[in-house]
Parts: sequence; structure tokens; C-alpha cells
Amino acid sequence: MCIPPAGEPPGLHFALLGQIAARNGLNRLSMGMSGDFDTAIRFGATSVRVGSALFGSRSKP
Repeated sequence: MCIPPAGEPPGLHFALLGQIAARNGLNRLSMGMSGDFDTAIRFGATSVRVGSALFGSRSKP
């Protein structure tokens, strides 16, 4: 699972993970969340976490 650092462009991290996966013969990539799932899919994600897109943000205690 790749979740890029906040405040950095996610594509750079997704591209790197894609290269690492290809080099190691992996065909499944879990990366991205609700805020950047479209970028993750462009870079080959096969699984993304979209909980807040479906259920809204969590309330903070």
C-alpha cells in the first residue's frame, strides 16, 4: 500500500512503486486514497482506498 506524504505530488510516489512492482514481477498495486485515486489509477493501481469518498470524513474526537 502506497500513501504518499501529505503535501507532495502523489504521481511521483505512485510511479516509483509501479517501477518497483514491475521489477519484482508483481501485478497488483494497492495505492491511493479518496483524494488521489484518479492519479493512482493512471499509474496502475489495482486497489484504492476510497472510504471517505463513500462515507464522508471521520469525525475527530
